[in-house]
Amino acid sequence: MEAERIGREFNMSDTSLLDTIHESGVIAVLVFDEAENAVPLARALLEGHVNIMELTLRTPAAMDALKEIKANVPEMIVGIGTILNPDQVQEVHEAGAVFGVAPGLNPNVVQAAQKVGLPFYPGVATPSDIEKAVELGCSILKFFPAEPSGGLGYLKSMAGPYAHLDLKYIPLGGVNASNISNYLESPLVLGVGGSWIATRQLIHNQDWKTITQNALEATQIIKEMRG
Repeated sequence: MEAERIGREFNMSDTSLLDTIHESGVIAVLVFDEAENAVPLARALLEGHVNIMELTLRTPAAMDALKEIKANVPEMIVGIGTILNPDQVQEVHEAGAVFGVAPGLNPNVVQAAQKVGLPFYPGVATPSDIEKAVELGCSILKFFPAEPSGGLGYLKSMAGPYAHLDLKYIPLGGVNASNISNYLESPLVLGVGGSWIATRQLIHNQDWKTITQNALEATQIIKEMRG
């Protein structure tokens, strides 16, 4: 990750979002119970050189957390995950999310995101999922749940018939510091989703030091893998 990207506001004109995800290598995937933790968490991640986060819509605090980070830590790139219906697409787009993610593939959600111009990465776990996503015009796909589905070996087998389409994947689910390098070795992988960097419990405990350490560990691995 280029050092100059840390500590300044992200601007979509600087580079494409996809280049930024590839450069960063990891997206911190987070569950907030209290929006008041959003700003210190974002700063703890930036200290560890992680500058992309996905806030999951699993709690009512997620939207307030998004707004707090956008207002107070503008250099953090913030997307929203667990988008399950078109109304949520509109809400997160208006709130300033840079991208959207879902655990599965809902054509109505994908089309709603395309309508408002929100970069959106639906979840896939089977060849049929991939074909539906391609039909909808998606080329960046979340591979979920990655490890329970069979890990990188399964992804390679599943993605093989579609290699000519140059699809890219963001694995999430069971990915951690012990296996992140395996995924990043593959040209199929744009970046990984990292829920281990700042777990729900670490956030609740406000353990910013451990979160920064986890982020530094991840980014060091990525630096060694990708230079």
